[in-house]
Amino acid sequence: MIAGRYSLDRELGRGGMGAVWLGRDEVLGREVAVKRLGLAPGADGPDLARAEREARLAARLSHPHVVAVYDLVEEERQQYLVMEYVEGTNLSGLLRARGPLLPDAAAALIGQAADALAAAHEAGIIHRDVKPSNMLVTEDGQLKLSDFGIARAEADPSLTQTGLVTGSPAYLAPEVASGGSAQDSSDVWSLGASLFHVLTGHPPYEVSDNVLGALYRIVHEEPPRVPEPGWLGPVLAATMHRDPAERWPMARVRDFLQLGPDGAGVTLVTDPTAGTVDTEPAHHTQELAAVPPVNTGPQPVVPAPTPRSGPVSTTHGRTQGRTQGRRQGRPRGGLVLLGLGLGVLVVMVAFLLGQGRDPGSEEAASPGDGSSTSGEPTAGPAPPTQEELEQFAASYVTTAVGDPPAGFALLTSDFQQQSGGLDGYRSFWGSVREVSSFTPVGADPEAGTVTYEYSYVLRNGTRRTETIELTLEQQEDGALLISGGREI
Repeated sequence: MIAGRYSLDRELGRGGMGAVWLGRDEVLGREVAVKRLGLAPGADGPDLARAEREARLAARLSHPHVVAVYDLVEEERQQYLVMEYVEGTNLSGLLRARGPLLPDAAAALIGQAADALAAAHEAGIIHRDVKPSNMLVTEDGQLKLSDFGIARAEADPSLTQTGLVTGSPAYLAPEVASGGSAQDSSDVWSLGASLFHVLTGHPPYEVSDNVLGALYRIVHEEPPRVPEPGWLGPVLAATMHRDPAERWPMARVRDFLQLGPDGAGVTLVTDPTAGTVDTEPAHHTQELAAVPPVNTGPQPVVPAPTPRSGPVSTTHGRTQGRTQGRRQGRPRGGLVLLGLGLGVLVVMVAFLLGQGRDPGSEEAASPGDGSSTSGEPTAGPAPPTQEELEQFAASYVTTAVGDPPAGFALLTSDFQQQSGGLDGYRSFWGSVREVSSFTPVGADPEAGTVTYEYSYVLRNGTRRTETIELTLEQQEDGALLISGGREI
């Protein structure tokens, strides 16, 4: 009996920060999970301050996808955290039992973790140890994020120590692996690494006994990619991006995952094996010497391979909008609301614009388009059609509203300068709350122009309607960039 109230039944599992037992609250008559807190890495005695921090931070989050914290007690110099008992297994155990999941099932689970982390970030809390073994899954497919043992509030530097890396090596963001402090964007990387694990059945980095080698690869090499990610390709690229500034915010990751490939949402009913909540020995939370980064200077901002564009106004290359999105030519029906299905539109328009065309396909090798099957130089990609130009403009507007840096990357370098750089571009797009309508007016493939009318609402409540003409340039790889824009 602990604190005269909590009885212990059996051990559920243990990790680098302590053991977890199934217990019972004899006062309230309910099952609880009791975490016996172990020593922090490198410590020679119990860390009551760490235990209090974990309890305080977790208790600040009242969320359906966060394991609730009920109590923190001390018994004979040992700390115990009393938490909600989640019957089921953790996600890593589920994957070992069932193997990798298909994109829809993966999104249904990881989307719940993203929802919890978005709420944590909104409350100023960074988890810092996001991984599948810290995600508990119930028999009906509900996921709850656990173990805020190394989480911290943004204003609390108590866990920062120069030269040490805190977290699970296989899921660490490059900036953390090189000794930098964790930020919201670091959790975004770790969630993307967890999604990688769910889709492939293994972490993106195999650590085993060579932890320093794994850290070196994380810091110095481009991240690995899932061979066939399906519709989750954009969110994997946007979370596991080496530049923290280029990663999507967690709320956008959540929306992308929860809306699904058609913007209608995805669900999962799973049947994980109930029982031990075990952790992966190779991926325990650790404190390690940081791996210094290679000083190669700032990384160039490279536009995503899928075209995303939208209307630009003459002042700052501004583009607002909401769009009638289509996926592979199928009507979506109605306007796409701001922030909903942005990544899905990127995939849709990429398909429509031929970004992923197979060079050996009938269309790519059709007579008269300059293609050659004899190894001779080709005449380049076929010019976009009127419909493709309109789809590009619609997608660009959506991207610019939801992710201004990504929209800015779709301008040519000259037009980026004309738009006042990223700060000038963001000064407009950051002020747009939503686009209420988007109507294509026409497009001229020969001239490379597209015209549309859109209505938008600024964050101060002001409503505006404008008609914009964009001038587009097709790149050698077929991608479109915006080289000019004017209000007409």
